[in-house]
Amino acid sequence: MRTFTINGNKQTPFLNWLAEGIKEEFLSRGYTFYSAPEEIIKLVFHFIDPEKPRPYRRQAQATFVVSVMEASEKSENIHKSAYPYLIRSLANHLMYILHNDNETTDIYFLTPEQGFYKLTYRKGEEDTLFKRIYERLEPLAASQLVIDNDFYDDLPEELWNGDEITKSLSESGKKLDRMNLLPAPFPLEEYLTPRDMRHLKKLYGIGGLSYGNLSARRDNESFWMSASGINKANMKTVGEDFLLIRGYDPDKNAMKVSVPPNITPRRVSVDAIEHWMIYKEHPEVGAIVHVHAWMDGIKATEINYPCGTIELAKTVAELVRNSEEPSRAIIGLKNHGLTITGTDLDDIFERIEGKIIPQVPMS
Repeated sequence: MRTFTINGNKQTPFLNWLAEGIKEEFLSRGYTFYSAPEEIIKLVFHFIDPEKPRPYRRQAQATFVVSVMEASEKSENIHKSAYPYLIRSLANHLMYILHNDNETTDIYFLTPEQGFYKLTYRKGEEDTLFKRIYERLEPLAASQLVIDNDFYDDLPEELWNGDEITKSLSESGKKLDRMNLLPAPFPLEEYLTPRDMRHLKKLYGIGGLSYGNLSARRDNESFWMSASGINKANMKTVGEDFLLIRGYDPDKNAMKVSVPPNITPRRVSVDAIEHWMIYKEHPEVGAIVHVHAWMDGIKATEINYPCGTIELAKTVAELVRNSEEPSRAIIGLKNHGLTITGTDLDDIFERIEGKIIPQVPMS
């Protein structure tokens, strides 16, 4: 559904003008505008008060929220000043607006995991500005999240305590922890207050943040994967730390997860759809690792689709397909991190040892 709304208090003439221009641009591109919240709304432009940045109350989990605010003064570190507003408003994206002395306006775009970039507007460039805003945000807003899990308590009893593959995942989780990579490519503890960090945890339901994930093939139809939001250095329990992924149900738009009976399972990582696509196409791929870090000289996605979307999964799968050796590919996710395939987990960690750059380049 190509639907959108504009919400919140537009406190200045510029914000009123911006909201009207965005509305006209999206209408001209075939979007339908709703003046009141509805469950079918796909995209929300949520204008927030910097003094009291309140979240937009989503009617549906898949609603993509862009918070919009005007800042009163420029700081030396825009990212550090702006990022807490993204968190406090529980948004998928933030447009942070600063007016300069030279009659230009900078609009900074921030995402929970995937970067920081800006557009500069000069009076008289209205048509170009709204076109560029549309081109930046529409692919993200229109992407299809796969964050639901369909649990089946049919895991064979011989796997209730795991197997050799879950043991290798556990050991690799410790290796991942020792890499000491932040849960985002910037120092969150310097950007956010303890209160904001609590807000950040709520973002797990709309894409989330963690410091990476791992998976390993079990057979031609299934693979083990780390659960979402767990301590990767202490993975022990099947159904809570390790989840067996059996496929993707397009009708339910959910990952099919096999778990032991009488257990309350954790959700699988949002990257499961991406891993599933790669395993399905490449039988020679035995393991996949995702980290929020970088390496020099790699091919990368051009659009920073949100994690857990069909669009990101397809883009990464295509880059793996076109790589010189799909079973040992290293793919960059723009402004976010790396997806690395290998014949097994040991192969991946041996290849990346000493080559990881903790800071992800932003663009």
